[in-house]
Amino acid sequence: MLHVTSGMRAQTPAPWITPKPLRESKVALISTAGLHRRTDEPFRPGAIDYRLLPGDVDFADLVASHVSSNFDRSAFQQDPNIWFPLDRLREMVAAGEVGAVGNWHYTFMGAQLDHNALREAGEEVGRLLAADEVDLALLIPV
Repeated sequence: MLHVTSGMRAQTPAPWITPKPLRESKVALISTAGLHRRTDEPFRPGAIDYRLLPGDVDFADLVASHVSSNFDRSAFQQDPNIWFPLDRLREMVAAGEVGAVGNWHYTFMGAQLDHNALREAGEEVGRLLAADEVDLALLIPV
């Protein structure tokens, strides 16, 4: 019999917290679409770093480094909100449904084989989100 483990460690339950109402929360986006600004260094296959995107980024300035034969990029080309729903988030803020858009958002390269390699970058992004006083981060896998 083959015994497979996920490699995940048992976690001690954390105390339950009551989060802020969404209408008072600052929200940031984290995507695995390999997005970056045209002036940023493109992602390389298997990259374990991330790129920062400002909250006021213009979609015309974004490029997707993430390519795969497993998905069709044409939807992103027609509407970048498919992979990075920043306009939808801005609309929710304007409607009073969300408190604020984060000052910074983060993108990683998807299709990672070694998730442990992302630990350092993930912890760094966590610290940056906390410093930006983000209450909620939406993870958008691509």
